[in-house]
Amino acid sequence: MPPIWKGLAAGLIALLATSAVPAHAAESFAGKSIDLLIGAPPGGGYDIYARALARHYGRHIPGQPVIVAKNMPGAAGARVAGFISTLAPKDGTAIAAIMPGAVMGPLLDEKAEALFDATKVLYLGTANNGTRICVSRKDSKIKTFADALRTKAVFGGVSTNDSTRSYGYMHKKTSGALYDVVTGYSGTAEMALAMERGEIDGVCGWDWASFKSQRPDWLRDHNANLLLQVGLEPNPELTRMGVPSVFDFVKSEQDRKVVELVISQQVFQRSYIAPPELPAASLETLRSAFDATMADQQFLQDAENMRIDIEPLPGGRVQELVQKLYSTPKDIMERARAAVMP
Repeated sequence: MPPIWKGLAAGLIALLATSAVPAHAAESFAGKSIDLLIGAPPGGGYDIYARALARHYGRHIPGQPVIVAKNMPGAAGARVAGFISTLAPKDGTAIAAIMPGAVMGPLLDEKAEALFDATKVLYLGTANNGTRICVSRKDSKIKTFADALRTKAVFGGVSTNDSTRSYGYMHKKTSGALYDVVTGYSGTAEMALAMERGEIDGVCGWDWASFKSQRPDWLRDHNANLLLQVGLEPNPELTRMGVPSVFDFVKSEQDRKVVELVISQQVFQRSYIAPPELPAASLETLRSAFDATMADQQFLQDAENMRIDIEPLPGGRVQELVQKLYSTPKDIMERARAAVMP
């Protein structure tokens, strides 16, 4: 593993530091509401996480503002990030939930429209250091990922910058999988229905926590085949279930470096951002409140009830990781770009 990524996946979750909130920042949120704009459609994993945060976040912000969750899907969260960067209020009353693809998109696709600068938005924190999976329906001819290397199939995907699309192509090019990727779905909720109807055999790039929350019956009733786990480090739960690692199937050391780069985005899986021009005192307030929410027992119980995993990372650390991503050597970046495109 390249030094830039070594150790990122292990030991990320440390004791979250608390800091005093300036009195003038506390007063600024009293009697106000904060719009939490979700860069994904309703019903999917990002929507579930963001609405869980919205139910508890306000209690930890001085003045206890009401958090109003609203969906603004498009371009894997880049659309809402663009809104936050340009048109949204710059006083902390508008924040957003974005997908890793919004950050990675400009790096992995030179033709992608630059809707915002990922290095300049301010990261409040991330709720989950995620693992992604490839999954197929139980009656599919693809029972294992090894089957995908020798049998034609159809897997679903969303749009440019979405992990279901980019991971789908990445696995094809770094492992030799034979499935075709059919894009155009709105999200994993719609693709799950497409799997049940037999339109597609499976999906790659589905977040494991989202899968458990959205389709607990598939796990309970053994109605799905878990083909592959995708993460810098093995997921203990999936490993106990016998799900192989993505690195078991990469064809070369160069392919391994590409996979490591692409999936490094999972370190900041559920990121929440604020506008670049947010005053420092307000940023400190929102970051401290985010950290407090991630440790809040009511929030954690809510998350457990919804079967979503909470592995937080403070906003300052996320900011550092994004800066490192954007300093990746050019040759590795070019190979990664080729891997995630059709």
